Amino acid sequence: VRRPYLAAPHVHVVTISDVNYTALRDQCGIRAVVFDKDNTLTAPYATKVHPNAEVGLRSALDVFGQSNVAILSNSAGTKDDPGYEDAERIEKEMGIAVIRHDEKKPGGLEEVMKHFGDDISDPSQLCMVGDRLLTDVVFGNLYGMITVHCDPLCEGEENKNDNKVASVVRSGENSIMYGNWFGGRAIRRRTMMHAVWPGEEKCPLVLNSGGASNVAESCNNEDAAIGSSSMELN
Repeated sequence: VRRPYLAAPHVHVVTISDVNYTALRDQCGIRAVVFDKDNTLTAPYATKVHPNAEVGLRSALDVFGQSNVAILSNSAGTKDDPGYEDAERIEKEMGIAVIRHDEKKPGGLEEVMKHFGDDISDPSQLCMVGDRLLTDVVFGNLYGMITVHCDPLCEGEENKNDNKVASVVRSGENSIMYGNWFGGRAIRRRTMMHAVWPGEEKCPLVLNSGGASNVAESCNNEDAAIGSSSMELN
C-alpha cells in the first residue's frame, strides 16, 4: 500500500451516536454528512435503523436537514442493485436518500457531488462516516473530507447476514490500524489534515460526559485564540 495514511480516520467512535454533529457544522465547515449503511446505520442488509445508531442519525438529520444527509453504500445504489430496488426500499423505509453510483468506494466522488448539487462546492464540506477503513475512510480522505470511523454495530447472531469477505477484511483493517504495534501508531500519526478542522485536541468531535456545549466552547476558545494571535501579529 503506497499511502497507508489514507486509511487513518480523523475520528474514531464506537457508534455514530458518539459524534457531535453540531460541532461539525458550526466549527468545521461541514455542510452535509454521508453515511455508509451496513454496520454503520443498520444491521447488514436491514432497512431499520439500529438502536445504537438512532440518536446519531436523528442528530445528523436535525443539524444538517434531510436533504444534506445521504447514504453511500457499496451494495444498494450500485450496479449490484438491479433497478436500484434496494436503494428505493431503503429510501422508503428509512427516509434517507441513497446515492446512485457506478464506481464503488473509494470511488464515486462525482456522483456524491452531483447528489448534493449547489449546496456543496468542495468535498471538504462533507463528512464521511462508516465502519470500513479501506472503503469509507480512504474515500473521504482521498478528497479532503472529514472522516469518522465507527466500530461495526453488530456482532454474533445479529451480524449473521454480514458479507463474510467484508467481515474478515474489516477485522484485518482494524487490527492493523488500532493494534498495539509500531506500524499502526505510525499510520495514525500521519492522519491527513482537514482544511478547517484543527484536530480533536483543539476542537473535539467525539461526545463525552461534557456534552455538546463543552465541545462548542472548546472550539470557540480555539477560534478566539487564533483571532487574538492574528491581532498581535498585525
